[in-house]
Amino acid sequence: MERNNIAVLEPPRTPAPVSLYHKQRRLGDGILTALIYLSAAVTVLVLVGLIAYILIQGVPHISFEFLSTGYSALEGGQRGILPMIINTLYIVVITLLIVTPIGICSAIYLTQYARQGKLVRSIRFATEVLSGVPSIIFGLFGYTVFCVMFGFGTSLLAGCLTMTICILPTIVRTTEESLLAVPESYKEGALALGAGKLRVVMGIVVPCAMPGILTAVILGMGRLVGESAALLFTSGMAYDMPNGLLSHIMDSGRTLTLHLYQTAKQAVDPDAFQIAYATASVLLILVFILNRLAGLLSRVFRKDQTA
Repeated sequence: MERNNIAVLEPPRTPAPVSLYHKQRRLGDGILTALIYLSAAVTVLVLVGLIAYILIQGVPHISFEFLSTGYSALEGGQRGILPMIINTLYIVVITLLIVTPIGICSAIYLTQYARQGKLVRSIRFATEVLSGVPSIIFGLFGYTVFCVMFGFGTSLLAGCLTMTICILPTIVRTTEESLLAVPESYKEGALALGAGKLRVVMGIVVPCAMPGILTAVILGMGRLVGESAALLFTSGMAYDMPNGLLSHIMDSGRTLTLHLYQTAKQAVDPDAFQIAYATASVLLILVFILNRLAGLLSRVFRKDQTA
């Protein structure tokens, strides 16, 4: 019995996809990658070298007496920086107490309540422009308005008010971006459950954006500690020890950055550069401590949100 031979047709084979990963790199990609890594390495090395040089030059001259005594411009007098540390903390604390509520409330209004239109775009454009204005201009403005017109004179209060205007745009813009990054579904779900607008904003939006808000405060704090040009015209250059807690804000006082600037240009004093490097080292350590404290607060808020 003969069997019919039936031809079996096989489906056509599709070629295997070619992986772009295994293709030979072009010469331009390799050069660009090398430039990227080189730029990152140069940036890190310059930063580490700068910090290491300042600490090596300054830390050996830091002592308990240097941190706990006052300063005297007389030859053979004390060379401590305690008044400057206190003045710096005054500037940082008072300015943040003023600017933080104003900046956060402004950002909340612009993102949650204001009608998005030409006015809001104009305000955002103005804050971006103010963020790039040189600090010396804020110093001239603060001297004209707060020191002369308001009659505060060269005082810590005038310096705090000037720095409030100086760092307000940074805090407003950074806080705005943090609030806008909160998913809309969070707000819609809360509103659907019957929560009011204020409760949604203060109970959901602001806590979710708190890490970003703390980042804005950290950026403002870093500029406060390192600012010199704006305070040169407003806070003054006095180095007297504070006599009272609240009355001292109406007195003139130099910060650590102003003290660094003033002592570094005193070529007559043989210990001028030693004092300048020691002051710079204390300034770096102070900035590091303040940033770490703010980072710990940010972690606490993140844990509360995930709990």
